[in-house]
Amino acid sequence: MGALAPNQQRVNGAERLRGAFGALIGILATALLGRWLVGSEALLPWVIAPMGASAVLLFAVPSSPLAQPWAMLGGNMVAGLVGVSCAQGLLRDPALAAALAVSLSIGLMFALRCIHPPAGAVALTAVVGGPVIHDLGYGFVLYPVLFNSMCLLLLAVTYNRATGRTYPQAGTSAAAVPAAHQVASRVRVSDADIDTVLDEYNQVLDVSRDDLLGLFARLEEQAYRRRLASVRCEDIMTREVVTVEYGTLLEDAWALMQAQGVKALPVVDRARRVQGILTLADFLRLAGLGPHRGMHERLRRVVRRSGRTHSDRVEFVGQVMTAAVQTAGERTSVAEIVGLLGREGHSHVPIVDPEGRLAGIVAPRDLIGALYQGPLAGLEAGGV
Repeated sequence: MGALAPNQQRVNGAERLRGAFGALIGILATALLGRWLVGSEALLPWVIAPMGASAVLLFAVPSSPLAQPWAMLGGNMVAGLVGVSCAQGLLRDPALAAALAVSLSIGLMFALRCIHPPAGAVALTAVVGGPVIHDLGYGFVLYPVLFNSMCLLLLAVTYNRATGRTYPQAGTSAAAVPAAHQVASRVRVSDADIDTVLDEYNQVLDVSRDDLLGLFARLEEQAYRRRLASVRCEDIMTREVVTVEYGTLLEDAWALMQAQGVKALPVVDRARRVQGILTLADFLRLAGLGPHRGMHERLRRVVRRSGRTHSDRVEFVGQVMTAAVQTAGERTSVAEIVGLLGREGHSHVPIVDPEGRLAGIVAPRDLIGALYQGPLAGLEAGGV
């Protein structure tokens, strides 16, 4: 009995209302247009029952491959043609005609890659719909099947786009996945990997290949965030930090940076409170350079002291440093630091104690180290 329990993902009230109201508008408009076309006194149906099932897909799950335009139009048209053919050829045995119509429709939808579940009901309607449907013959395919399908589809396109849903779904590649969801991974899942696994799975999934790739990227990001949230800056930060002061000569700061092999120097006062940060980017900006050959020699010329008592030349750290430095506390989670480095463009984050004094610094290499040890080691075996 446990298998009967609901196993669908939850959606909020706004999404439920969006899907339900869309189906209301879609079916109502399709029926009214059908009545207008054939006249209110006609015996022909204004809208056939399978359109109700199509409305569920087009308005409630518009991202489904089964709800895309080719699936809907192709599936319904194929099923209509097959259903009418079976009804006319095997009318004396409607049970056999109905079964054969649905079966052949599924086979053709597989071959034409237009599987649309409500199309099975279209094929069945063509066989068991009664004398009015039988009298239409192959005209049944044009009206009401094609007419109803086109009306509902056009309304679905308009409504879904107006309510913020992408419909129809455009095919995308891995490169089109939003950068925020393309988290660093030891093994990047490629398009070919997705195709291989889907081929091995060998079943029709009610989710597109591109949505699978996007969901995997989101899952991967969530797994990293969840694990990184348990790691604090104090667990990974570099504690022995090389610092400079506001009045330190640029020449000395450059030499210190080269000697220590670091790319950033926190600027502190005598109480070790952070006033700014001096990075390699600040030097490059001062020299008007990009990273190219001969950069180091040109930087040495820029930072060399003038030797004069008075000079308009930039010579001190305080004249070049980035004053709007972003700091973090020792108990700040590494997940927040990752977000800060990604969004704000910071390459190094000074870590301060409760009194605001410099306690350490977190650099990209510290974050990389955190991914391969400690609480994150579980990613090797149990991660997404």
